[in-house]
Amino acid sequence: MDNQNQEQQINIELTEEMADGTYANLAIINHSFAEFVVDYINLMPGIPKPKVKSRIIMTPQHAKKFMLAMIDNIKRYESQFGVIKDPEQNSLPFTFGGPTAEA
Repeated sequence: MDNQNQEQQINIELTEEMADGTYANLAIINHSFAEFVVDYINLMPGIPKPKVKSRIIMTPQHAKKFMLAMIDNIKRYESQFGVIKDPEQNSLPFTFGGPTAEA
């Protein structure tokens, strides 16, 4: 059988700790010529200086593939569950009514 016609399978292990996931409601994205850095943060009321919960570093090529995969998944989500509302249209303040965070 031709190797080019075979599907490549990746055997991925998901530990119990990782399966629980980490909640984040804020992502801060920075980049250089060589990489994109995405910091995921859980911003909660009464926490003036929230900590980064997870940091993902990827190449520009992988960042673009990730963006395209997110676009595809959001389109499929919206076709199943309806349009996701723009957060700027929500009436809740981003500060949750608590103190404003400072860097």
